[in-house]
Amino acid sequence: MRITARCLATTSLVLVTTAFALPSWAADLDANSAIDTVTVYPDGATVTRLITIDLPSGDTTLVAKDFPLGLDTSSIRVEGEGGTKLTIGTIDARSPRAAPVNLPELDKRIEALNDQRADLQGAIDSANARRKFAEHFAEASPVGIGEKGEARPIAEWRAAFAAVGEEVASADSAVRDATRKLREIDRQIAQLDVERKAKPPSKLEVRMDIAAAAATKATLRVTYNVRNARWLPLYDARLDTGAKDRKPQLELVRRAEITQSTGEDWSNVTLGVSTVRISRGGSAPELNSLVAQYPQPPRPMALGTASDLARPAAPAPMLRKMEAARSREEFDLPAQRADEQQAVAEIGDFQATFKIPGRVSLGAAEGAKSLKIASMNVPADLAVRAAPVMDTTAFLEASFKQTDDTTLLPGKVAIYRDGVFVGRGKISASAKDDIVRLGFGADDKIKIERAVLKRNEGSAGLLVTTSKTDERSFKTTVRNGHDFPIKVTIEDQLPVSENEDIVVEMLPSSTQPTVSNIRDKRGVLEWSFDTKPGEARDINFAWRIRWPKDKSVVIVPAG
Repeated sequence: MRITARCLATTSLVLVTTAFALPSWAADLDANSAIDTVTVYPDGATVTRLITIDLPSGDTTLVAKDFPLGLDTSSIRVEGEGGTKLTIGTIDARSPRAAPVNLPELDKRIEALNDQRADLQGAIDSANARRKFAEHFAEASPVGIGEKGEARPIAEWRAAFAAVGEEVASADSAVRDATRKLREIDRQIAQLDVERKAKPPSKLEVRMDIAAAAATKATLRVTYNVRNARWLPLYDARLDTGAKDRKPQLELVRRAEITQSTGEDWSNVTLGVSTVRISRGGSAPELNSLVAQYPQPPRPMALGTASDLARPAAPAPMLRKMEAARSREEFDLPAQRADEQQAVAEIGDFQATFKIPGRVSLGAAEGAKSLKIASMNVPADLAVRAAPVMDTTAFLEASFKQTDDTTLLPGKVAIYRDGVFVGRGKISASAKDDIVRLGFGADDKIKIERAVLKRNEGSAGLLVTTSKTDERSFKTTVRNGHDFPIKVTIEDQLPVSENEDIVVEMLPSSTQPTVSNIRDKRGVLEWSFDTKPGEARDINFAWRIRWPKDKSVVIVPAG
């Protein structure tokens, strides 16, 4: 029979889940739990533990003492099933308290045991001395031990030897008895030392009240959330540039880089990753009214008031930005191609969850683990892009349509071209049917040269000089060294004025750009064209700036 209960568990408040009064609960029953399933989010994780136990008939309080201290106690939920009717009552989570330690009393007991140990060690040393003396006597010749130096009769020899043997046996027995007592004292001292250095428990105690109509074997699932876990999206982009009989293809491998420091090891668990962000809450932020007013002068304060020393706290949005600005460590991706298991995707309207096949283990202090979650193969359109105003290198670029139902999350990407690792890049968030563009390193067969044809600073006006000018002219030459045609895109910059007294114009001698203000950046121009094998193309670009003669102008990057 399946039973389900959802209870709020806190260390200070216990909520009863049934509408009627529950009877007093029976004695505690210790229970062990084991982690079975983990779902990791970009900012946390949900963990499910299993408890399998034989429940007696009637009321029982299960006590599990192996939960991590860092879990969100308000997120604890319990469900399960048994062979008979079961009722879940209250759920309570608390930090187990360490037994009080009386240090003076422990020190006094340790001191007394050390005194006993010293007495026993003295008895052992004394017995060893007696034994050594007896052994020395036995080694000496009985000749000349009489009153006048004569040898004793043989019968007296035997009596002396017997006395030596008894003395040795007595000493050995005393040493053995004292040694046994020493071991017991050492054990007691060690135990007292452990109690003296005892640390508070490192696990959380969860108590669950269960009522069973009859004795039965039950399986309970306890689910809770933890914060100290995350996964980051990483990608492998593998481009096959194709050939005369094969079109370019791109394989995009999606990976999850998982880390956790929850205080518990995830051993042999069913693992999944989800795109849900649990720390953002369920609702959009509420906005307050904006008031436009004249600046208010500061109010005078009396000297020596507490307000003189007060400092305003950082506003909540700023704190969130500061937290979001924490840098993330860049993890290395494997450079060798290998057959890997792929996760099973569960796609919903608002999130996606990837279930890793089989069982996975990830310790709390292991660092990051990279797992493949998905891959797709798509046709790619190749082009060459360059910004010769900064670098005359031509970079191969592949663009493709994002065909997955799940959004590509922003992340780092390892770039491979025809099986060779060529560098790293970044991929931005892309929904289904978006066009994604990735760079695949330098294309040495496309040669680009940029020359300054003119740079002239002077004055403009009819009879009287009224303004200053800065006129510049450039020529960019592109040569296709491939034996196949390829599209080339060249970017350049036209200065932008933010002052009506500063006039910027592109001169008529310029080759007309294909697109202006690309990527919503003012003044950034693009010339795109197809080049034939061996073909050379020129791009002319000229502009003029005019401003009042009594002022100076500088050209700086936009903020």
